[in-house]
Amino acid sequence: MRDIIEMIITFGDRDTAERIGRNVVEKRLAACAQIEGPIKSIYWWKEELEESEEWKCTFKTRKDLYKSLEDEIRLSHPYELPQIVAVGIDYALSGYVDWIKKETKKIEDRG
Repeated sequence: MRDIIEMIITFGDRDTAERIGRNVVEKRLAACAQIEGPIKSIYWWKEELEESEEWKCTFKTRKDLYKSLEDEIRLSHPYELPQIVAVGIDYALSGYVDWIKKETKKIEDRG
């Protein structure tokens, strides 16, 4: 199962999360984009304690697509330093794993 991952990215508003989520799914860099929010984030930024409302998007994808998906998100993400993290999936329903693999493609594999 270690060939699929979930990438978790936060966005400052729902519209941006939806726009970027739809873009990467249309490009088949992710099989699915699940958007949750709003969430409250409390964090240090440039020596200041900040609080903000954000939206979290979880992308279901293959491990070998991490870099392509990261690059695509960085192109249009408005944050100077966005949260882009990936979590490996150790166990999953085999049919679900097959679906993720079927619905995603490397750039060079797209027609």
